[in-house]
Amino acid sequence: MFRKEKAAMLVLEDGTVFEGYSVGADVSSEGEVVFSTGLVGYPQSLTDPSYCGQILAFTYPLIGNYGVPALKRNSHSIPLNFESDRIQVSGVVVAEASFEPSHHSTNLSFPEWLKQEGVPGIAGIDTRALTRLLREHGVMKGKILVEGAGLAHTNLEKADSPVKVVSVKEPIRYPAGPGAPKLVLVDCGVKANILRILIDSGVDVTRVPWDYPFETLEYDGLFLSNGPGDPKACTRTIAHLRHALTQKRPIFGICLGTQLMALAAGADTYKLKYGHRGQNQPAIERTSGRCYITSQNHGYAVQEASLPPGWESWFTNGNDGTVEGIRAAGAPFKAVQFHPEGCPGPRDTEFLIHQFLDEVQNRRSAK
Repeated sequence: MFRKEKAAMLVLEDGTVFEGYSVGADVSSEGEVVFSTGLVGYPQSLTDPSYCGQILAFTYPLIGNYGVPALKRNSHSIPLNFESDRIQVSGVVVAEASFEPSHHSTNLSFPEWLKQEGVPGIAGIDTRALTRLLREHGVMKGKILVEGAGLAHTNLEKADSPVKVVSVKEPIRYPAGPGAPKLVLVDCGVKANILRILIDSGVDVTRVPWDYPFETLEYDGLFLSNGPGDPKACTRTIAHLRHALTQKRPIFGICLGTQLMALAAGADTYKLKYGHRGQNQPAIERTSGRCYITSQNHGYAVQEASLPPGWESWFTNGNDGTVEGIRAAGAPFKAVQFHPEGCPGPRDTEFLIHQFLDEVQNRRSAK
């Protein structure tokens, strides 16, 4: 159905301009332009803190056909159908946006949601051409310019220090029953489903800010969350983690957590040309050769050749061979670059989280 919307443009840093129309808030924005190959799960993707400060382009041609559900929370006030309390991206790029969704859980249409959250969106452009450009050139900074709208000031803060924006400001505890294992979760932008899985597993979770001196706490296991931006910017997290690696308490990381663990161990990270974003990325376990289809959202990776003695690549990407997981020999330290909790996407590797929690429980029982 055709609707008269305001004109909008996507302008890339190389000067390329895509003309379309606005399907979101009447505000312009800027950020790193990235693309996702996911077919579904846009409510979860757009609320994923790892996208903070970025402009997300969907390669799937129609977004919004099943609308947006209402925000619901569990007893711990954690969102149930989103990955955080709000849309995290600075802008959205689609070929076509549905204004008239059809689904029993629909609360808002996709454009209504963007407007309510104050996030600009642009539609009516060739997202295939945009994706090819980003694949060949690499991700670029860009701007969504909406007719007659000024630039949102909050985008600059998100771009400069996204982890600081999405992390909690003070520790939050999610208590469990007496005798439950104590887990410290370093929140660099943790997704809601990670929290839901950990809490539902019966562990006592203390969620701390990204730069919190967690070595001062008493815990049985340490969990490093996902998050946005360059891992090398999290210098204080890396410093605290170096101390944690001198202990024998189990540590598990997801996405950014993998890069932080590698840096703390003495390895290096680098920026991927266009990253891995979507729910269809193949991750191959090195020892078994088994391939898992995984959900991913990252723009940086661990340099395999830089892993120090005693560390090894655990998983690799089936498309480009990049590191998808690391682990230490003789110590309970493991991390995966993909998202075993899914949301959106497959949860075929969620068992890795439960294996880690079993290690934490065993350590607790052995005391």
